[in-house]
Amino acid sequence: MAATPQKPAAATPRRKVSRHRGEGQWAAGHHTPLNGNEQFKKDDDGLNVRTRIETIYSKRGFDSIDPNDLRGRMRWWGLYTQRRPGIDGGKTAVLEPEELDDEYFMLRVRIDGGRLTTRQLRVIGEISQEFARGTADITDRQNVQYHWIRIEDVPEIWNRLEAVGLSTTEACGDTPRVVIGSPVAGIAEDEIIDGSSAIDEIHRRYIGSKEFSNLPRKFKTAISGSPLLDVAHEINDVAFVGVHHPEHGPGFDLWVGGGLSTNPKIGVRLGAWVPLAEVPDVWAGVIGIFRDYGYRRLRTRARLKFLVADWGAEKFRQVLEDEYLGRELVDGPAPEQPVQQWRDHIGVHRQKDGRFYVGFAPRVGRVDGATLTKIADLAEAHGSGRVRTTVEQKMIVLDVEEDKVESLVEGLEALDLTARPSSFRRGTMACTGIEFCKLAIVETKQRGSQLIDELERRLPDFGEPITINLNGCPNACARIQVADIGLKGQLVVNDKGEQVEGYQVHLGGALGLEAGFGRKVRGLKVTSEELPDYVERVLKRFQAEREDGERFATWAARASEEALS
Repeated sequence: MAATPQKPAAATPRRKVSRHRGEGQWAAGHHTPLNGNEQFKKDDDGLNVRTRIETIYSKRGFDSIDPNDLRGRMRWWGLYTQRRPGIDGGKTAVLEPEELDDEYFMLRVRIDGGRLTTRQLRVIGEISQEFARGTADITDRQNVQYHWIRIEDVPEIWNRLEAVGLSTTEACGDTPRVVIGSPVAGIAEDEIIDGSSAIDEIHRRYIGSKEFSNLPRKFKTAISGSPLLDVAHEINDVAFVGVHHPEHGPGFDLWVGGGLSTNPKIGVRLGAWVPLAEVPDVWAGVIGIFRDYGYRRLRTRARLKFLVADWGAEKFRQVLEDEYLGRELVDGPAPEQPVQQWRDHIGVHRQKDGRFYVGFAPRVGRVDGATLTKIADLAEAHGSGRVRTTVEQKMIVLDVEEDKVESLVEGLEALDLTARPSSFRRGTMACTGIEFCKLAIVETKQRGSQLIDELERRLPDFGEPITINLNGCPNACARIQVADIGLKGQLVVNDKGEQVEGYQVHLGGALGLEAGFGRKVRGLKVTSEELPDYVERVLKRFQAEREDGERFATWAARASEEALS
């Protein structure tokens, strides 16, 4: 029998071979810009835009600004366009940038370590009143933010700030942002080590230098020798945390790779102890790794936390030692857990020199220029002329003699700046929100202030530490994932079927004490109108169900979804 002829095998389709471009890491030879941001940075360093602002844009006005400067390089000098009034949250993601832009700017003043003199504070307040319609919000990174700034006024604002030792240099952009530090560095009785000199040296060597003015994205730094762990070190790109080494004495434990936004990660310890004098060099090594090995292909992966997650702590430390420091780091201990949940330095506290510092709470960081000048007056009358901002949107007056403490507290109370706040006033933070931010979907500052009032009225005896953080969008500028009650702004549907402002709820996040992210209860969203009712309900359940000494975060982790709804 003749064999049946076989059909020829079908040809395998040829796959299109595309050249792998990697993640845009310079150290791997990937220097071709992979997105628009990388292109405009390659075209011209962001620091160079200052000359154009001073010589062209401030003289010819808003319409003369090049788009790549307007929405890109001007950030290197602390300038963002603010949201055009009247645009609701439903249009945030659908309008083009030029449709969202107002012809006014947010301008951020960087305050490294949160350290200010009363002279500097008074200048900040005067600029607010003259050029910013009174705006001057305190941020959760110790900065001050103005709004309603005209491009025509920017050179004069810079002149006034720089005359008193302040600047907006690299307050925004793909740069080393403000270096946050303990607001009671050098004065606290329980301080492990004062990191102020390291902050000063980093600022002197590197801020405004083109060595690190083109990073994959922003780079956040925290340095604190306080045992309270008062700078949110777990969510910074690099952090130096005060510790006692059993052989070498006080120094810093090194952390890298923290950050929040839409992909939150807690930083990791490298297990290395760093003496104070070596902090600037080690900082330069870490940021150098980010510059050279950081991912530049996708903006969504262009933070150090993604590189650290891929490499792991062991490899990151090895590269740091071998390629950037040229020496091994000393192994060291982890920081001890803080003994209290509040880390904001609110209230009256004795300094190591016998004087006192007084921390007080504005409402959700919202102050104004006139109030800042009055704070400067009070600080000069009662202290030595030194004030501080904190990472909790609070402020501190230093160096107060004992017999002047009560007078200062009363003066602050008269300005609605209480040093003896309720848990709700003390623990509520809010980002800028839809009032000025082009990314926001909902209102935050006013909502947070109203929530404080409602909770104080409804729960006047509530005395437990509680953090309530409101954010206008998913980007977590107000640290929603690490709050006891984190509120992420979004549009929700109310019981009438209408789309209204509201929040997705995160519960039980924490920093310092068993740091971790809050849980999201399935389907749990509240409208802005329902928010006071919801928070009141959850806090009453916490009070009813908590065990002795149990924190809200611990209870929220074990509570039923019904109890959290």
